[in-house]
Amino acid sequence: MRTKIKPIDVEREIPPDTFLVSKTDTKGIIKYANVTFIEVSGYTEEELIGKPHNIVRHPDMPRAVFKLLWDTIEKGEEFWGYVKNMAKDGSYYWVFAHVTPSYDLEGKEIIGYTSDRRKPRKDAVEKISKIYKDMLEAEKTGGIEAGIKVLQKILEKEGKDYAEFVFTL
Repeated sequence: MRTKIKPIDVEREIPPDTFLVSKTDTKGIIKYANVTFIEVSGYTEEELIGKPHNIVRHPDMPRAVFKLLWDTIEKGEEFWGYVKNMAKDGSYYWVFAHVTPSYDLEGKEIIGYTSDRRKPRKDAVEKISKIYKDMLEAEKTGGIEAGIKVLQKILEKEGKDYAEFVFTL
């Protein structure tokens, strides 16, 4: 059983011009983590490999965003989005994530996923964190579906899908 990490209000800086990279199997179990991901997350490579990627999930993240992510990548499409992660010591770090499916040698079957994450723009994080807060609030009483509805209303108002929306923040 994993020890419950308590979030603290301390932000970790992601070095500019670097990428946090990880690869998972189709269930989200980490198979590879690059040095930058290891360093920023505060975990050792041994603590990350073989663990679910949600080991770095911050409780401020709406579950609806992860449903959108999984629905997208399981269809073989790429996902772009802002994610607040939690390091081993409880501090947090924001990333702009890009998740893509990895295919078998024939290019037919998804065998895993690759995620590359970079430092996001501060102004975009300010905007998306307000939306995520509203989504989380809705999820408290209405579950994931309520969080999705909050996001859908915003996307409809903007006339964009989620990927288009996050690129315009």
